Amino acid sequence: MTTTESRPSTGGSSEEPAPVVRTTAGAVRGRREEGLAVFRGIPFAAPPVGEARFMAPRPARPWDGIRDAHAFGPPPPQDLGNLGGPGLLDVPEGDDWLTVNVWTPEPDPGARRPVMVWIYGGAYKLGHSGSPGYDARHIATDGDLVVVSLNYRVGMEGFAFVEGAPANRGLLDQVAALEWVRDNIEAFGGDPEQVTVFGESAGAGSVASLLAMPRATGLFRRAIAQSVPGTFFSDALARDIGLSLAAEMGLRPTVADLATIAPHRLTSAGETLSAKMLQYVDRWGRAAPTVTPFSPVVDGEVLPTTPWQALAAGSAKDVDLLVGHNRDEYRLFAAMAGRLGQITDEQASSALRLFAPSRDGEQAYRAAFPDASPSELYERVQTDWLFAMPSLHLAEAHRAGGGSAHVYELTWPAPGNGGALGACHGLDIPLLFGTYGADLGALLFAGVEPSAEARALSSRFRSSWTSFARSGDPGWPAYDDERRLVQVLDTEPEVRAYPEEASRRLWEGYDFSALPLR
Repeated sequence: MTTTESRPSTGGSSEEPAPVVRTTAGAVRGRREEGLAVFRGIPFAAPPVGEARFMAPRPARPWDGIRDAHAFGPPPPQDLGNLGGPGLLDVPEGDDWLTVNVWTPEPDPGARRPVMVWIYGGAYKLGHSGSPGYDARHIATDGDLVVVSLNYRVGMEGFAFVEGAPANRGLLDQVAALEWVRDNIEAFGGDPEQVTVFGESAGAGSVASLLAMPRATGLFRRAIAQSVPGTFFSDALARDIGLSLAAEMGLRPTVADLATIAPHRLTSAGETLSAKMLQYVDRWGRAAPTVTPFSPVVDGEVLPTTPWQALAAGSAKDVDLLVGHNRDEYRLFAAMAGRLGQITDEQASSALRLFAPSRDGEQAYRAAFPDASPSELYERVQTDWLFAMPSLHLAEAHRAGGGSAHVYELTWPAPGNGGALGACHGLDIPLLFGTYGADLGALLFAGVEPSAEARALSSRFRSSWTSFARSGDPGWPAYDDERRLVQVLDTEPEVRAYPEEASRRLWEGYDFSALPLR
C-alpha cells in the first residue's frame, strides 16, 4: 500500500506529498528528492547483537505508526586499518546495521519497474550503503527504475570463522535483504520478478557467491559483477585465520569468547592482523598479501562450492550475467602502498612466483610481456590473479554451465594525479554512479573537473547497466569461446576481441579453487 502526506517542501515554494509505503514490518515515510521518492534506513532484519550476535539474520521487529525513512542506517562495525580513524565516516551510531535504502521514480504498486540491488565492496571488512559515492539517484533517474542498496555485516561480525556460528554471515545478510526486496519492492514501484544484483570488488565477490548459494535461488534474475576477486577461503584456511584473529584479543574463536567484546572494539583484531599478514605467507599463501583476513568461505553449506565450480555445473544458468574488470586494477593498491614505479626486479620475481598460475609462471610472464618493466610485471600478475582472470573465468564458467554472459573491460584512465593511476580498481564506481567528488572518486578525479568525455562515459555505463537490468542486453554481443567479443569502455567505446589475450592464454584452464591452508 502506498499513500502520500502533505509536508513542507524543501524547495520552499509549496507543500509536496511525502510518500508513505507500508512494508511487511510497518509503514515508512520517505522524501521527495529531485524527482524521486527516496527511503533510507529501512530495517530488513533485527539488529544482530545480544543473543543474535554472530547468528544468521532474524526478521525485523514490526513497528506501529509511520516510521521516518529519512536517514541512512548506521554502518556495521568497520575495520578501517590505515584508512583513518572513526571520524572518517560521518554516519549515525547504533546497532541497527541491517537496513536497506530505496530510490524510486514513484512508489506506485502498479508500475512494476525493473529493480537494481547494489552490494558495496570494501575487502569484506569495511563499507556501508550510506557512502556518498553510492548515491543512486542518477541510476534510478536515467534508467527509470528502482534502485535498492543494503548494509551487510563485514569483518569479524560478518566473515570471520567463529565456532558455534554460521559461516558467511555477511552473505546471509544479503540473502535476507533480497528476501525483503521480494516481499516489499512492489509497493515501491518495483517488479520482484525483474531484480538485478550488482556490486564491485567484494560486492562482486558477493554477487558471485549469491550465484552459487542455494539459499539465493530465485531471488534475482540478472547479475552484474564488477571486478570479481579470486579470494575464496577453504574451511581449513578460514579456521586458521580465525584462530589468529581471536588470538589478537587473547581469546578463542568461539561465540562465547568473542561476544564478550563489544562489536566496535572487536574490529581491532582485524586491523592488527591485517598489518602483519605478510608474516603468514608460508601458511596462508596468496591470501596473505591481500592484507584482509576476511573472504567468503567455501564451507560446504552456506556456500557449497566456489562460484566458478557452481556456475560451470549450471547452478545459475537461468540468470543473465554481466561481468568485467578494469585494465590496471592493481595500480590503486601499488599507489596506496607508495610503490608506483618503485618495484625492483627482485620484487617482481617474488610476485610472479607467488601469483602466476603455473610452476614456470615467472618465465611464462616474462616471455609473454618481454618489454614490461618490473613495476609493470608486478602489477600485471596481481591484476590478473586478483580481479581480471577471476572475472573472465566467471563468464567462461557460466557459459560452460549453459548460461549467457556479457563481458567488458574499462580502459579509460582516471584523470586525477596526472593520469598515473590508469584504469585502476574502483574507477568504475564514480563513473557508474556519477559521483566524481565522493569517496574514491575524490582521489581518482582529484583536482580535475569531470570532462565531457568522462560524463559521456559515465552516461554510457548507466545506460548499459540499466538496459541489461531491463532486458538482459547491455548493448553488445554475449561472450563466446570463439570470437571472445567484449565491450571496451574508453573515450571511444568499441566492441572487440578480449584485449588481454596474453594474460588469458597464461591462465587458460586454471582452476579458481578455494585458497588452501598450506
